[in-house]
Amino acid sequence: MVSVNEHVSGFVSLLGRPNAGKSTLLNALVGAKVAIVADKPQTTRTTIQGVWTTPRAQVVFIDTPGIHQADSVFSQRMMQSIQEALDQRDLLIYLHDATRAPGAADESALALIKAARTPALLALTKIDKLARKDDLLPTIEWFRERHEFEEFLPVAAPKGVGLDDLREAVLRRLPPGDPFFPEDFYTDQPERFIAAEIIREKILALTRQEVPHSVAVLVDQWEDTPKITNVAATIHVERPGQKAIVLGTKAERLKRIGTEARLELEAMLGRRFFLHLFVKVSPKWRENPAFLRELDWRAQLGVETMRLSGDNEEE
Repeated sequence: MVSVNEHVSGFVSLLGRPNAGKSTLLNALVGAKVAIVADKPQTTRTTIQGVWTTPRAQVVFIDTPGIHQADSVFSQRMMQSIQEALDQRDLLIYLHDATRAPGAADESALALIKAARTPALLALTKIDKLARKDDLLPTIEWFRERHEFEEFLPVAAPKGVGLDDLREAVLRRLPPGDPFFPEDFYTDQPERFIAAEIIREKILALTRQEVPHSVAVLVDQWEDTPKITNVAATIHVERPGQKAIVLGTKAERLKRIGTEARLELEAMLGRRFFLHLFVKVSPKWRENPAFLRELDWRAQLGVETMRLSGDNEEE
């Protein structure tokens, strides 16, 4: 334990199975939207850092993709990012959806936590959806029998339930240290990546189940002017039928995707945007290493992994 007068800082990774609520919790802990959120598995595809700064601490929370069985080159890259998020962290938080009974997939996920040999908290998410709080007890016991978690903490991130307790549990376990980043720094993501992710979030919200895993967004052009930021982005899908879904009748769905993305970007970044959106069929992009490298902004910028350093048109 550290003195209450000491400033603490550290890196804390958020891990869990798909749809455990990692991105929702990250946004709530940081107090700003740094990760997109959708009710689809594997919404998060790479590690995302969100920084929470107070007078007594700075915590770099690291969101990760859901732990899963890798069935493509893309999935393998996601699992690699999870492995990297386990390396040299000060603390881990394993998230489990409290509305779901744990099972074999959780056993596999816990194997990664055990192998890391890093102190870990268990956050039981979505507790506001439970009929009774006592329903948590069997789940807590299941995890207690399988790993020595430091604490078991129930949370409901969208409602703010349990967040103060979770933050305090984190601060008690971080080492003394100076801040890593300026006080107003809250994410490692460049604006181009944020824009691509916001566009993808709107696609996930407005399209059917078959599209989410098969969609990727790349920003092709970014031009800042005194009055407006012009952005051209391509939405990549794997099949012609998916392109038709994203476009919608007379491109109405694409227009709605663009409008909703533009409004959110303007609110988030504090300036006007003009979005040009295109849709392109890129078969098997998830198996294409060159394309996957284009999606990785860290690779493009030469940033070491895990460190910080409108109107619409159709094609």
